[in-house]
Amino acid sequence: MRNTLRRRLIISHILPLLIVIPLMGIALIYVLEMQVAVPNLTREMVEQAALVGELAQDTPAVWTDGALAQDLVTRVSRHFDLRLMLLDQNGRLLASSNAADAGRIGQVLDAPDLSRALSGETVVLADYFSPSLKTEIADVWQPISQANQSVAGIVRLSSPLSRVFDRFLTLRYIVAGILMAGIVAGVALGWVLALNLERPLRHIAEAIHHLAQGEQPVPLPETGPEEIALLVRSFNALVERLSSLEEARHHLLANLVHELGRPLGALRSATEALRAGADRDAQLRQELWSGIDEELQLLRRLLEDLAHLHDQVLGTLELNRQTINLSEWLPAVLAIRREAALQKGLRWETHVPADLPDIYADPERLAQALGNLLNNAIKYTPYGGTVSVSAGVEGGDVWFRVSDTGPGIAPQDRARIFEPFYRGKTLRRFPQGLGLGLTIAHDLVSAHGGRIDLDSTPGLGSHFSIYLPRDAGGSPR
Repeated sequence: MRNTLRRRLIISHILPLLIVIPLMGIALIYVLEMQVAVPNLTREMVEQAALVGELAQDTPAVWTDGALAQDLVTRVSRHFDLRLMLLDQNGRLLASSNAADAGRIGQVLDAPDLSRALSGETVVLADYFSPSLKTEIADVWQPISQANQSVAGIVRLSSPLSRVFDRFLTLRYIVAGILMAGIVAGVALGWVLALNLERPLRHIAEAIHHLAQGEQPVPLPETGPEEIALLVRSFNALVERLSSLEEARHHLLANLVHELGRPLGALRSATEALRAGADRDAQLRQELWSGIDEELQLLRRLLEDLAHLHDQVLGTLELNRQTINLSEWLPAVLAIRREAALQKGLRWETHVPADLPDIYADPERLAQALGNLLNNAIKYTPYGGTVSVSAGVEGGDVWFRVSDTGPGIAPQDRARIFEPFYRGKTLRRFPQGLGLGLTIAHDLVSAHGGRIDLDSTPGLGSHFSIYLPRDAGGSPR
């Protein structure tokens, strides 16, 4: 027998029914018999005893003459399926409908409640063991009063409780049948509910197993109770995340092959040209060395991007914060990009106030973030366009804005523009590179406690704004 979740769920649903319903049936039958049937019986017996007493009032000599008492008992007992006794005012047995009591005629009955009846109290015993009948009986002692209110005699009616239970035998069968039907229906319903709970869990377990075996993950339908639906939703989110990571991995490999292949091919061509004698021409040699240097710089930037991606995945990105004099730091960062923009035939504009405040940040990381925005602006602004840089203070923030007159970014691309390896498709703004420049800039600014805002219109250019708190994540202590 396998120890499965299905088996446990079925047992947990069915076992309580198999225990509780029979117990409820026993309790129900007991309550009906002891709290309904027996009280009704004793009530009827009290009424019948009172009726016998009224009949005896017509013949007062009954309470002193045993023959008259026996005659009355014989006549009345024909209509009662009970044991009927008449006792005199001293508690002696005068007559009985039960032939087994013949030897007790004239004797005082040894009954614990006889004295109460002789005092004029009606005694009702719903569960009394009769030594003479050797069974449990319902017993009624009804005193009959004379004109002077003294007790003339006692009418005793007794009935075995087995007769009550026999009367309820049919009811027992009915109750048992109803309970059995309830058990069958409950078992069937519990079985179905257990399977409905187990089925989605089994599907999730199988899907996770297939995922662990390296098979292609498939999203599951979100069915079942809220908790299971939440579990399925989490699994589907994991599948989607893994699919995105797998897609990103493919993009990374493809981009690496492309981005590394291009400078390596250029380097090989330059070395072959130098080996073939190009170094004898001074101008050509200088051009080749310049080209080699540019390609090596490109390779260095690719390695830096990959190193940042590694830090991002491992969560090991660290900042070397220090006080930065923006009036000295910013011109040095912009100078290199200004030359690159001018060489491409772009207009370069700066709007930077001379009284920028000092901030507490990592100068190299911040230069990398701003440099990535400038590189993108220069790279994707066509010849004759404009790249402008501005800075300022707004509230408690210092901001830097990089604007260009390039193709802009479509609305459907803006939500994902900072995701790793994502490159817009509509206007081909990002056709080259690893697709990590904006991601790196975003992560570095976020690490400083700041943010990057984007405002772009397709065909009219883009505006990337960096906002940093003036303490940029904390002040020196």
